[in-house]
Amino acid sequence: MVKTKKSSKKPAAKAATPAMPKPAKLVAASKPRSKGEVYKLIGEHSGNHRKQVAAMFEALGKIMSVDLAKPAQDKPKVFQVPGLMKVTARFKPAQPARKGIDPFTKTEKMFKAKPASTQLKIRPLKALKAMV
Repeated sequence: MVKTKKSSKKPAAKAATPAMPKPAKLVAASKPRSKGEVYKLIGEHSGNHRKQVAAMFEALGKIMSVDLAKPAQDKPKVFQVPGLMKVTARFKPAQPARKGIDPFTKTEKMFKAKPASTQLKIRPLKALKAMV
């Protein structure tokens, strides 16, 4: 019986990854934050680069536009940002021109026609209400 020699090599130690710097403490802004400031803060706290955060927001915008596009009159479209808000798109049909009484002058007048449009409503969800 032949004995094999066991290797006494130790596995190579993994290279230490540089530790992410601790993100700054979040403090309420005195004025509304700019888009760049928001991207930078999210990047610092999530460990991503600013461009990656911007790409995520762009993808979210595309997903929302696809999900909310062209709602039918009887079927509104809904998009939910998890834990934050619910966005609803509803189709409003065109309104023809009509005769009516002006509420201010009490005289009869012709009201203009209105084109068809999409109405957007944004509702906060429970978690967002709890944050404020």
